[in-house]
Amino acid sequence: EEWKQLGPGKKNLTIALDWMHDTFKDAPVLGSLLNPAKTDAAKIVQWDELSSALEQALNQEKQQEQSEEQQEVAVVAQGLAKAATLLAGRYQWVITNVPYLARGKQNERLRDFCEKHYSAAKNDLATVFLDRCLELCVEGGTSSIVLPQNWLFLTSYKKFREKLLKNDTWHLIARLGPQAFQTPMWDFNVQLISLSRGNSTKESGGLFGDVNDGNLIRGVDVSEPRTAAEKAAQLLTEEVKSVEQAKQLVNPDARITLEKEISGSLLSEYAESLVGIQTGDYPQFAAKFWEIDEISSGWEYYERPGDETIDRTEAIFWENESGRLFELVKAKLGENGIGAWIRGREAWGKHGISVQLMRNLNASVYEGAKYDQTLAVVLPKNNDYLLPIWAFCSSTEYNEAVRRIDQKLNVTNATLVKVPFDLNRWIKIAEEKYPNGLPKPYTDDPTQWIFHGHPCGSVVWDDEKKWTAHGPLRTDDSVLHVAVARLLGYRWPAELDTSMELADEQREWVKRCAALASYADDDGIVCIPPVRGEASASDRLLNLLAAAYGDAWSNDTLATLLKSADHAGKTLETWLREKFFTQHCKLFQHRPFIWHIWDGLRDGFAALVNYHKLDAKLLETLIYTYLGDWISRQKQDIASGVDGAQERLAAAEALKKKLELILEGEAPYDIFVRWKPLEKQPIGWDPDLNDGVRLNIRPFLTVPDVGKKGAGVLRDKPNINWNKDRGKDVESAPWYHKFNGDRINDHHLTLAEKRAAREAAE
Repeated sequence: EEWKQLGPGKKNLTIALDWMHDTFKDAPVLGSLLNPAKTDAAKIVQWDELSSALEQALNQEKQQEQSEEQQEVAVVAQGLAKAATLLAGRYQWVITNVPYLARGKQNERLRDFCEKHYSAAKNDLATVFLDRCLELCVEGGTSSIVLPQNWLFLTSYKKFREKLLKNDTWHLIARLGPQAFQTPMWDFNVQLISLSRGNSTKESGGLFGDVNDGNLIRGVDVSEPRTAAEKAAQLLTEEVKSVEQAKQLVNPDARITLEKEISGSLLSEYAESLVGIQTGDYPQFAAKFWEIDEISSGWEYYERPGDETIDRTEAIFWENESGRLFELVKAKLGENGIGAWIRGREAWGKHGISVQLMRNLNASVYEGAKYDQTLAVVLPKNNDYLLPIWAFCSSTEYNEAVRRIDQKLNVTNATLVKVPFDLNRWIKIAEEKYPNGLPKPYTDDPTQWIFHGHPCGSVVWDDEKKWTAHGPLRTDDSVLHVAVARLLGYRWPAELDTSMELADEQREWVKRCAALASYADDDGIVCIPPVRGEASASDRLLNLLAAAYGDAWSNDTLATLLKSADHAGKTLETWLREKFFTQHCKLFQHRPFIWHIWDGLRDGFAALVNYHKLDAKLLETLIYTYLGDWISRQKQDIASGVDGAQERLAAAEALKKKLELILEGEAPYDIFVRWKPLEKQPIGWDPDLNDGVRLNIRPFLTVPDVGKKGAGVLRDKPNINWNKDRGKDVESAPWYHKFNGDRINDHHLTLAEKRAAREAAE
């Protein structure tokens, strides 16, 4: 009512005041996006008239008696009218660093406003502001803006690019790249861009008016330097490129590139690009393949990006598309939304090229496994195209071609096939490089599921023959670890899956592993000292290594292996006691499957245990048979006066009590699995291998330490935590209401709680 009293008798002014009051209440959210000139109020009153009328009204109010509240309203109204006049104005040059905020992070009011007034630019607040800054310009006026550069090439901005290319005049694009600001801020990939409003710069006399008939976009790229100072210096010396504005419209998706126009056939004529699976809860549905006993019982191979090539370390809990993963996707997206997360079906079981969507776009040959959303498969439309497309995608030319049209850190899968591809040229290159065709999978890396499993076997690429071949026997730092795993009875997936596609030499090494089977321990417990009539771990390991190397085995070979394992000049036994478990954790990415359990003494009880076999029965065997035998021997040694026996006995008995705590499983030495309801939580030591090492190892790390802090009864502490996982649970998740949807892992349950819940469920 106070606002209306400022415009008595002037209907248009009263309407405008009402609009101004309603609009500027959103100013904290919309800021300078507000444009009075585009409103209904602008049709009935000029903003100059509004400001003048308000000033007159305020002066009249000053001459009359008025309340303090009335005067305050008048002052605010006049200030807002001045702001409205500025926002409705037109300028020759607008220069700014606009705010950045993706559409998904905007609040509802801002999102709706951008949708209504800037629909083509709506995907990010930065592009909305670019549109708004051009709106603030007179015809021919220029906007020079710093903003992210991903809109120059992402498919979702296609209409916005087309609009600006058709309606406005582009002058300069300076690609600044990441770390372009002197002040600390997020590592945005930014650019400085200058455009003029309207597409007739010669007539309007824009600041960057071009004398040519066809407008040229000038461009400079200083993305590579890593500091703002280096970028500033390079801007003065870097080559300035020129491309025709109109020809950007014929690029795929009207992407903006500083290179000459794209010509010839695109890769999309010969292949399609398919992005992979989004699980929605990675810790629940993915695991390293060595965490589970065998790729079966619902698990399938799952590919993710590696450092240079595809990473074959993981498996996904698939359950024939009828288990927890699909229930989660349905709960999140609905029955009809499954395809939004479960993607790549067209590629499964086929051959193609797997491309990492980050950084250097590393490519690998794809053999048909399920794969993650951080990968895309370039799937040839004809199998005859596979070899030339592989030759192209694995070359540096491919990365350069993609990066010319998409500089985003993680490119979209659609971009991967929107690059020029000369089929005949790449056929010739492929024939020279792979005259015998594509090699089948091979590796000597034990963290890959295609690994042959042999401690010292080797398969290499013979560049002369252009095919795979047997390499020299290995003596690298993985040999001892593979041998220990075999000693404990572990076998690699390639040994268990006869249908796995492997190079012939790789398959030969798989077959040779059969000769080492007799050296594997029966129950999965190998004590480092001799216990219960069994030889020491080092003696048993030496026998296995000698069998693996055959005639090539010698003391020199052992010395080389110990040197490779950072234990030069020392013994195999001390390596097992002091170095093995730490190195094992590192090699197998802190998801160890051979556990080193000890009592804290360098000459005390220590056992290597195969986690896959460590159920309640085997833990009892470890406690009461192996450790029990050791305890009996220490008592005998005490009676015989053997030095150190008393200390070893005390340490062993203390270890026994800690292991019994784990066996019993009372909180806080219990296993908690956040995706299982209370009645299905394990009672006592009853691990489900499907839940992964991270959760199942916890009791062994949380009992009182015998050595390293936080390692419990293990020789070292793997880099494992039980922090809250990313994302929110669906309402049907068993602990949703307890944790308000958070994915909490750090929780304990008493045996009484679990038993009561299980009885109630029966």
